[in-house]
Amino acid sequence: MSVFTHLVAELGRLLEPALAESATAAAIVLFTVLVRLALHPLSRAAFRGATPAASCLPLLLQLPVFFLMYQAFSSGGELLSHRLFAAPLGSRWTEALGEGGPFGAQASVFLALFGAIAVVAAWSAVRGRRSAAAAAETAAAAAASAPKKKPAGGAALPELSAEQQEAMRKLGGVLPLLSFGTLITAAVVPLAAGLYLLTTTAWSVAERAWLEHRKARAAERAAEAVAQPPAQPPAQPPARPAAESVAQSAAGPVA
Repeated sequence: MSVFTHLVAELGRLLEPALAESATAAAIVLFTVLVRLALHPLSRAAFRGATPAASCLPLLLQLPVFFLMYQAFSSGGELLSHRLFAAPLGSRWTEALGEGGPFGAQASVFLALFGAIAVVAAWSAVRGRRSAAAAAETAAAAAASAPKKKPAGGAALPELSAEQQEAMRKLGGVLPLLSFGTLITAAVVPLAAGLYLLTTTAWSVAERAWLEHRKARAAERAAEAVAQPPAQPPAQPPARPAAESVAQSAAGPVA
């Protein structure tokens, strides 16, 4: 038994008193959350654009976990006997169709999984399009307001044409739709791997939304700090002339 299988099995035993035969499915979700929590610092670095490789590391480090999940529920093992409601965690959608048709007990579990993945993909697509549109507007406004600079050679820097800007806008609208590709993957992998895909995709979308919210809040606070006038120092009483001070010192106390 691999370390991954042992960990999922132990988590399932801990959750079994509350979730019965669906405890292993809940253990998969919990294990995925733990993996994403461990990768959160890399995701934050990728969002800030710290390094070019930082944006690829969270995805690359998840590939071995997905492969182990696929292997554990594709080959023989103790995890194959566990279920999510009526569907075995090692079954595929094509196998579920043969057990009662597209609306049978097992296929209904897959339909619920596909529906949840579709909701997450739609949320990701909407947010992606909004982010692309906002970035394009910001870039256009910055290019319009910034003075044109020339390099040392004296030639003007090339600017994006209207056709190039339109192509970038269309690309920004198409790329978010790639998140629906998770549906195709979930339809051909075991149910356990589909649960992993759903959990990690939902985490990615929610994590990015939270990071974007924090970035927007920080920008608002910075703008408020710039717009707020500096505090004025308290008014000081007027200083007495030096000659008056010397005269009072020489006169001494009054009897």
